[in-house]
Amino acid sequence: MTTDDPAAVPDLPEDPALATAVLEIEAHVAADGWDQPARLYALVDTAELVAQEPALAAAMSIDGPGDDGSFTPIEQEGLPPGQPLEEALHSIAWPGSVAGCAAVIERLVLPPGADDDIPDDPTAAELFAREHPDRQEVRMVAGVTRAGASYCALRLRAHDDEQSVVNGTELVPGLLELLHATLHDTPTENA
Repeated sequence: MTTDDPAAVPDLPEDPALATAVLEIEAHVAADGWDQPARLYALVDTAELVAQEPALAAAMSIDGPGDDGSFTPIEQEGLPPGQPLEEALHSIAWPGSVAGCAAVIERLVLPPGADDDIPDDPTAAELFAREHPDRQEVRMVAGVTRAGASYCALRLRAHDDEQSVVNGTELVPGLLELLHATLHDTPTENA
C-alpha cells in the first residue's frame, strides 16, 4: 500500500524488542483475567541470558540463536503488599545485567471532565472513582530500557480482546518516568 499521507503510516516503536516484550507481558497477564495485583518484570537480553544462564534458559524453553536482540521478561516476586506499585518503585534499583523493566497495573480512569470533582482525600477520591458512571477499568503495561526506549499497552475491561489493545511509546508517561528512574537512580528510603 502506497500513500502520500504520512499520518496513514503507523509509527514504528523505538525499540521493536521492547514492544514485543511489552505485548507478550500484556497477553500473558490478560490470560489470567482481571482484578490482579500489580506485577513487575526485569527485562534481560535473551542472548545474554542463554549465554550466562543456560540451565535457566533451557527451563524457560529459550534457545539462543533465534532470540538475538530480544528481551526475556522475568517476573519479580516480593512487591510490598498493600503498597501501590508507584510508591514501591521509589525503592527499586536494577543491577546492570537488567536491560530494562516493565510494570503491569490495573486502574480506574475517569473522563477528563471529572478531574475538578475528584476529592482531595485519597479514600474519598477512590470511592468517587469507583462510583463514577463514566469510569473505565484499564490494565496498563509499561516497559522501558536503559537506552531510553519506552513502550506501553493498554486494555480496557469494557473492550477485553486482543484487537482492542492500544499500544504506543508514551501512553503512560508518569509510570514510564518512574520505571526509567529504577534503571538510573539510586533507591531512596521511604520516598
